[in-house]
Amino acid sequence: MENLTLNEDLLILEGLKVTSQFKTPAFILLLLSFIFIIVSNMGLVVLIFRSRSLRQPMYLLFCNLVINDIFGAAIIIPHVLKDILILHSERHIHYISCVVQSFCVHFHGIASHTVLMVMAFDRYQAICNPLRYTSIMTNRMVVKLSVVAWGSAFVMVVIPTGLTVRLSRCRRIIPNLFCDNASLFNLSCENIFIDNIYGLAYTVLLLSSSIGSVTLTYLKIAAVCVRSKSKSLNRKALQTCASHLALYVLLVALGFIVIILHRFPQFSDHRKIVTVMGHIIIPALNAVIYGVQIKEIRQTIKALFHIHKLALKGK
Repeated sequence: MENLTLNEDLLILEGLKVTSQFKTPAFILLLLSFIFIIVSNMGLVVLIFRSRSLRQPMYLLFCNLVINDIFGAAIIIPHVLKDILILHSERHIHYISCVVQSFCVHFHGIASHTVLMVMAFDRYQAICNPLRYTSIMTNRMVVKLSVVAWGSAFVMVVIPTGLTVRLSRCRRIIPNLFCDNASLFNLSCENIFIDNIYGLAYTVLLLSSSIGSVTLTYLKIAAVCVRSKSKSLNRKALQTCASHLALYVLLVALGFIVIILHRFPQFSDHRKIVTVMGHIIIPALNAVIYGVQIKEIRQTIKALFHIHKLALKGK
């Protein structure tokens, strides 16, 4: 601890407060969840790129969501797993590593919204402009939408990170499971008014643009379905939009719960649990819902299993 005290670049993470009797079950549950998330989501990416029938705009844009889920799980869950096994006094992280982790955490969070926004745009074109869909949603458009989703997330994270690293530090405790921008600039005793204003502004901008665009998109889709009175169109809209909308609502709900709990320090442990659950439930549900509900993916998975069974019988 003397070296830690002397080294000002080492920060202390509070982490989860797990009793000794629950450490092993919690570790095993988190580890199994992590393995499932990585294997299932990577399997979907490989499946989509290997199958010609799945190389459609909807599934290619969905790959952005899957890749972001893998990225988010990889930067959060292993870190939590490590902290469960070590003593509270040993949960420290170097400042530079903390900044990098904070950047990745926020990049993942913002990309979750921007990717779902471009996926909503794709669903709007497919249902509201079916005759022009192939001419609008070309491979070039898919690349442009993907670049916009990731690029806007990158720009929105670079600015607060730059504002934070310029600050000096007079504190060393991160009251969270992992590093985030709010915890980092609260380590400073300088005036952090600009950081708070930007953090609030970009949160409002992100959520308002995300919720506004997705809500407007689905209102237009609903209006088209009501006017057309076509059972096939309504069935198509339900099949392709229900999973996307359900996951989006869950993402926004969990985000609001975390933001609200941030305002009540006495519920910090509850906030940490909700944060961990969010990084497990959403990527796991993405893999399960899209893998089971979407007809083309389900048929491809069944075909692969059938081929595998025939190969085993042939041996």
